[in-house]
Amino acid sequence: MNIPQPGNPLHGVTLERMLTELQEAYGWPTLARRIEIRCFSHEPSIKSSLKFLRRTPWARTQVEALYMELLRERAADKRPRLFARKEK
Repeated sequence: MNIPQPGNPLHGVTLERMLTELQEAYGWPTLARRIEIRCFSHEPSIKSSLKFLRRTPWARTQVEALYMELLRERAADKRPRLFARKEK
């Protein structure tokens, strides 16, 4: 049974997609600093990170929160600036 979730930006987004987008946006070193887990700092890969995150709810929660932050950053970048500085 599919329950509509109109206010949930994570609805339909796989953990693999979240992790891939985070890695592309920040890179492994930054991810390792932002979320201190070994699968990001020691021989990182999408496969090993997914395996860990699927078994570790607290780490997955942190990844989801960082992904939400990334979505907010992207949305802010697309908004028009009301008071943009004029070039001289």
